[in-house]
Amino acid sequence: MATIIVRDLDDELKAELAALAAAHGRSMEAEVRVIIGEAVRRRGRNLGVALLERFGEAGGVELPTRPRAGSPRAASLDE
Repeated sequence: MATIIVRDLDDELKAELAALAAAHGRSMEAEVRVIIGEAVRRRGRNLGVALLERFGEAGGVELPTRPRAGSPRAASLDE
């Protein structure tokens, strides 16, 4: 496993991180691991997937998905 050292962390940010970690029942180090992991994994998602993940189960409503009918095509801007 790798080790990362973060220097010059703002005192206010450190206090917020400590509070967040305490709220989740984790150490600050564990909280940072979770935050970094989520940020890196989130990078590869597209907006549609992110919306389905965030709101797909809200209120028991399931959002329908449709398979793509064909290949994407370029938009025509000619009038």
